[in-house]
Amino acid sequence: MDGLLVVLGVLVVPSIVAASVGVVLGRRRGRPAAQSAEAARDAAARAAAERDAAVHSAIDHLVRVNQEMLAGERRLGTADLEGAKSLIDLELVEMRSDLQQLTGLLQQLEQERRQHTGELSSQLAEAGRHTRALADTTQSLREALSSTSARGQWGERMADDVLRLAGFVDGINYHRHRPIAGTGGIPDYTFLLPQGLCVHMDVKFPLSNYLRHLDATSDIEREHHRRAFLKDVRLRLREVTTREYVDPSANTVDCVLLFIPNEQVYAFIQEQDRDVLDDALRQKVVFCSPLTLFAVLAVIRQAVDNFRVSQTSQEILAVLHGFQKQWDKFVEQMDKVGRSLKTAGHAFDELEGARRRQLERELDKIDAVRRDQRLDITDITLDPAAAPSLALEA
Repeated sequence: MDGLLVVLGVLVVPSIVAASVGVVLGRRRGRPAAQSAEAARDAAARAAAERDAAVHSAIDHLVRVNQEMLAGERRLGTADLEGAKSLIDLELVEMRSDLQQLTGLLQQLEQERRQHTGELSSQLAEAGRHTRALADTTQSLREALSSTSARGQWGERMADDVLRLAGFVDGINYHRHRPIAGTGGIPDYTFLLPQGLCVHMDVKFPLSNYLRHLDATSDIEREHHRRAFLKDVRLRLREVTTREYVDPSANTVDCVLLFIPNEQVYAFIQEQDRDVLDDALRQKVVFCSPLTLFAVLAVIRQAVDNFRVSQTSQEILAVLHGFQKQWDKFVEQMDKVGRSLKTAGHAFDELEGARRRQLERELDKIDAVRRDQRLDITDITLDPAAAPSLALEA
């Protein structure tokens, strides 16, 4: 609107100015008033016509400019809208892809959850079956171990496992149930030591009163079975000491091993009656659990290995002694050869020194005679027949 007013002002003002100028000029030239008025009207009419034409032209121009500006703005707006639409479409495509991936992931997680739930259910069912089987096995084992012979067999099986783990071989490192000559005793195991020595071991497994102690429901009953169990342990200790397993005249070491094939029972004995272990040591009996038996076997194995190393060392020393004798003889002969070589070296030095100098001295004399007689020694031949001719020529 401001642009339209400016255009109208530009077009109208010059027309008015032109009409005013015409009136003034007419007055100055002395024209009549009627002619001046008519001229003014004509000028005003022409100015009005020009003004109207200019206004219409300006309006048309302004309308065209506005239309062009609106069309440009519309095109820009349309382009902006198209760009925004393209971006929105891209965002929608990405969101749709993300939603599809999220949906697939959720479906996969749901499937895995169902699968894991099924596996967990099956594992829990399997664990329940194993627990029931373990309970049945424990009950069967408890019933089986209620027999003395069954406990003995189980204890020997534990001892065999420890021996196998320690690398012991039956018939090489130990014997099973081998009678002791002259005593009638039959230890469960006899371990072989260097120089014909041996150590015996019995497997004792007092368990009945221990199980009753564990199953007791009152303190009085529990204490009663505890005392009965410790009494059984001392009875087993007395049985071992009365079987003459320790006999230095029969090449035994000064102790016997008593194997208790259960760490829990062994620990219970140590906790409840520490004096029984001291009494056993005073009677030359060493209590062993599976772990301590492994340590004792390691000591035995080390002793055997040390004895073998000692024997091997003696053999090596004997061989070294023979080598020393041969070495002494070799050195003596070497000294003789060295002296001979030294004598020959002196003789060679004498030949290379004094004898050579004497010969070179004689050769120098021959060279001096040749130079005096102007003889070329290279012309001298070894032919005896040619010698007189050489003398005549000289």
